[in-house]
Amino acid sequence: MQKPHLLLIDDDPELSQLVIDYLSLDGYHIDHASDGIRGLQQAQQQEYQLILLDVMLPGLDGFSLLRQLRQHHYAPVLMLTARGDDIDRIVGLELGADDYLAKPFNPRELSARVKAILRRVELAAAKQQPAVKEQLELHGVRLNRDNRQVTVAEQLVLLTATEFDILDYLMRHAGRVVSKEELSKEILGRPLQAYDRSLDMHLSNVRRKIALVDPQERIQTLRGAGYLFLAAHA
Repeated sequence: MQKPHLLLIDDDPELSQLVIDYLSLDGYHIDHASDGIRGLQQAQQQEYQLILLDVMLPGLDGFSLLRQLRQHHYAPVLMLTARGDDIDRIVGLELGADDYLAKPFNPRELSARVKAILRRVELAAAKQQPAVKEQLELHGVRLNRDNRQVTVAEQLVLLTATEFDILDYLMRHAGRVVSKEELSKEILGRPLQAYDRSLDMHLSNVRRKIALVDPQERIQTLRGAGYLFLAAHA
């Protein structure tokens, strides 16, 4: 079985070597770039199962890199941010990062995040097999699990892998309130953590992208309860 191919973009040599050594033990093949310009070139030229991206980079910062990458590439991205800097995390998620991890981090936590993201990618790939052709359509949103595309009013809406999975889960449970804890475990692959705003940001991205085509409300946030994709009209 081929090793998952990862790209680490980080200019800290000691941390980068630690990450490479630790993740190599898990069976990953890891390329490394120490500046943003070279990292973007590698990300565009190679096919990676996951990109680990630092925010503070020489040449091209992580946000600018991610913004350019997301124009044509949708490989999952795990942002590496400064501890306690909520702005970095929020901006990263808004630009299309799939998850974030604050520095300094425990290598076991990094390994768990990587495995959770790759597990979602594997499940998504399995759903794209020819034998599986499923489509959902509610309130003008059409979600096709076969090609993992979402259209609104026949117009394609580009979602990241995480955004697609969240929308898929909510549409499949339309009419039922889905708690943040449930969504975190099912989609992010981890228990909900205190002050973790990643789900809110992913939902905000989904709403914003759909609303650019049609602004009608489809997904409600119920404070203290979770999220609700409105059921079909009776």
